[in-house]
Amino acid sequence: MAELTITQMTCARVPTLAGEFQLCLYLDNQSDKEHLALVMGEVADQQDVLVRIHSECLTGDVLGSLRCDCGDQLHQAMRLIAEEGTGVLVYLRQEGRGIGLLDKLRAYNLQDVGYDTVDANLLLGHQADERDYTVAALILKDLDVVSVRLLTNNPEKIESLHKLDVSVTARVPLQPKVTTENAAYLTAKAERMNHLFNLAPAFDVLVSHGSNGRD
Repeated sequence: MAELTITQMTCARVPTLAGEFQLCLYLDNQSDKEHLALVMGEVADQQDVLVRIHSECLTGDVLGSLRCDCGDQLHQAMRLIAEEGTGVLVYLRQEGRGIGLLDKLRAYNLQDVGYDTVDANLLLGHQADERDYTVAALILKDLDVVSVRLLTNNPEKIESLHKLDVSVTARVPLQPKVTTENAAYLTAKAERMNHLFNLAPAFDVLVSHGSNGRD
């Protein structure tokens, strides 16, 4: 297989509720998927650029599903980049932690009968997380970003980027909003995938309202 490469096809001004961005569309040479970079300000040759690498979640990002924290992370990241006035949000087309939309919905059905998000993926013959960040690293290189402060709760993402020669100088956390619908999902991310966030205060609120934190 040929070495993975990307091509920036075009960029356009996109005003959003968070602020005005340049939206750049990239194609890679190994799939028919369109990856995106939402860019604010001058990021070329800059150090410590605020960056979010966000993997596609149609249910959360588009439909506002409460089963996950993906949509909230996307909009939090856009707001934080806008507040800073400079930054990049890379949007990768790897739905369902890389397993695709069909098996993601099948995993939802397994979760509804008691399996957590990790075991559901494993039962379907997948890894807990199959995402790859090579395209993101190539996009950041194409944008001439020198180093990044990464908006993430996932230490594995930082490790992956280091292996791809992306200089991550700091982690910027994204605190999730815990609800009765996503509590079990977030618990699995924290306990089984080592994501870094504190669920205790939110769980205290759920318990005080008579919920056990499970959907």
